[in-house]
Amino acid sequence: MDLKEHLKTLTELTGPQGHEEAVRHYLREQWAAYVDEFEVDGFGSLISIKRGSGPEPRKKIMLCAHMDEIGMLVADIKNGYLRLSDIWGIDERILLGKLVLIHTRSGPLKGLVAAIPPHISNAKGGADAYPEWEELWVDLGLPAAEVAAKVRIGDIVTMDAPAIELMGDKIAGKAMDDRACVAAVTACLDYLKSRKHEWDVYAVASAQEETGLFGAASAAYKVQPDLAIALDVAFAQQPGVNGDEYPKHGGAPVIGIGPNLHDGLNKGLQDTAKQLEMSLFTETYTGNTGTDAWSIQVSREGIPTALLGVPVRNMHTPIETVLVKDIDRVGRLMAEFIVGLTNEFLDKIAWKPDSGEKKNGADQ
Repeated sequence: MDLKEHLKTLTELTGPQGHEEAVRHYLREQWAAYVDEFEVDGFGSLISIKRGSGPEPRKKIMLCAHMDEIGMLVADIKNGYLRLSDIWGIDERILLGKLVLIHTRSGPLKGLVAAIPPHISNAKGGADAYPEWEELWVDLGLPAAEVAAKVRIGDIVTMDAPAIELMGDKIAGKAMDDRACVAAVTACLDYLKSRKHEWDVYAVASAQEETGLFGAASAAYKVQPDLAIALDVAFAQQPGVNGDEYPKHGGAPVIGIGPNLHDGLNKGLQDTAKQLEMSLFTETYTGNTGTDAWSIQVSREGIPTALLGVPVRNMHTPIETVLVKDIDRVGRLMAEFIVGLTNEFLDKIAWKPDSGEKKNGADQ
């Protein structure tokens, strides 16, 4: 598999929150060579199943990366110009002068985001110099009557940003959050293609993470996995981003540590990394991770969940930048961990009452 080309295709696909159809269709084609069957849950998440070799009923591990990207919608149409509204996650500071796609009933239309020229604006400089949502509009270059006929309020808008190959094996583009991690799941499935594993593997491309972690919640409820690994991007070192707190490209995959991320599962991943002579960058969380891990872990009676990350520069912009090798490392780590899973692993990491706790309502 050509991971770089796979990533470029993924990041260029349109798939904002609630409109992930193109990404789901592409992944179904790409993952067909690796898995045994597919399901799509009621929320639109793609669930692929790679059967293990262990005796039935087999244990299940779920790998989950979200396929939606941050997006906008048309909030108003006036005199042939469009005013936008954020669905969630867009930083309006980066919009001015950018190209966008308006996804209409008859197909996408190209437009550009404009605002009042600085010569005649009332901006005072500093933070106030950034135009706010109501001061931005999209110019399609079409007569007002044609715009009114083609565009509806509520039409989805995404950034028009093709993937760019940079030096050092880096790729920049939109939607690396979280298509880089979707690509890491693909890399894992590719590594597993020639390996034997006892557990069933459920690879999930979740919907609507950016609007509230909804797709992961519904997928976890449907799959009922015994273990889960959520994948999301992490802030990579860049100017203004503290190098002591955040990883650098090519340094190490990121593993989340916190009270809601399972210690036993984390130790299993850390042990696997040592076997591969692979270092891990630890990112600490005191509460909500803001990732699919947050909703997966509390599904049904609780699911031991870990969080792995791929370092990304310029997050939530059209030039999110990743190193292809980082994506491959995460995929390899997960594959090796899955190959080593046995039925006894759950017993090893299960919570065990100590001598001071009660069991079944009686003192031990």
